[in-house]
Amino acid sequence: MPLISDRLRAEREALGLSQQALAEKCNVSARSQRNYESGERQPDAGYLAAIAAAGADVRYILTGEREGPPPVVLTGEERLLLDYYRDAPAAMRKAAMAVLLSAGNAPAGQLYQGDGGVQIGSVAGGRVRVGKK
Repeated sequence: MPLISDRLRAEREALGLSQQALAEKCNVSARSQRNYESGERQPDAGYLAAIAAAGADVRYILTGEREGPPPVVLTGEERLLLDYYRDAPAAMRKAAMAVLLSAGNAPAGQLYQGDGGVQIGSVAGGRVRVGKK
């Protein structure tokens, strides 16, 4: 079974972060991050709380066991797209979903709900509707 240091590195990579970037998010030095990943030092509770807040699975880091399905590993391009989507205003997210749905990327008849109960798309007969429910 991989060591804590190996699982910590794997979680960092799954988050798409460099050692320096994760160290900054967790309020530790880059040297501390390298030491954790090399097994020279063990992370403390404060670090584990910070890495959990960054999206890492601390249970997996400590025990090697996960609850539920394995995490989805995003490519750099997917992560960038997701970051832009999350930072976009609601109207832009709505428009992006409409474009994706109109390209035939949604199961027929499936509804997509946006912020504030706004229906941002449904596919029926190959056509996309966008607007209020």
